[in-house]
Amino acid sequence: MKPGKGRLIISTQRLELREVTLADAPFIRNLLTSPGWLQHISDPEIASDKDAARYIREKVISEYRNQGMGLWAVIEKSSGTATGLCGLLRRTHLKHVDLGYAFLPEFQGKGYAREAAKACLEYGSNVIGLDRIIAVTKPDNPGSIRLLESLGMQEMDSVLWPSGVQLRIYG
Repeated sequence: MKPGKGRLIISTQRLELREVTLADAPFIRNLLTSPGWLQHISDPEIASDKDAARYIREKVISEYRNQGMGLWAVIEKSSGTATGLCGLLRRTHLKHVDLGYAFLPEFQGKGYAREAAKACLEYGSNVIGLDRIIAVTKPDNPGSIRLLESLGMQEMDSVLWPSGVQLRIYG
């Protein structure tokens, strides 16, 4: 799926991370209704590209404006295809900025999540100047736990999410 043209934030060997635009609505709909998103993150109740565009406006673009960061589209350089989202989120119920990521099923297992997450951690430290970045995951998400541990993060604590789900905090 070819993405829109948002502002470039980070470039790695194989990926570009850029701001999500309204033109990304079909990609966002596919990602947010994928089995992994629904199982490990939430059900955003997106049934159409129009719903996805509303999500982009109200959640994604508002994060850029209000926080100066957020979830960025992860684009495969070789094909120009949107593969997932990765970025830094400031959540009111967490003390530190949170690393977030999700990828379409067909792009999992290629090292893209690790490459994008590592780049986001470096960007957060070196460009934004964050002293600490954490990540949260469900205890039954072994792929996410392996990724966080491969980045040198260790389980530190747990937190009860506003949805009532208990999550592990890594840092």
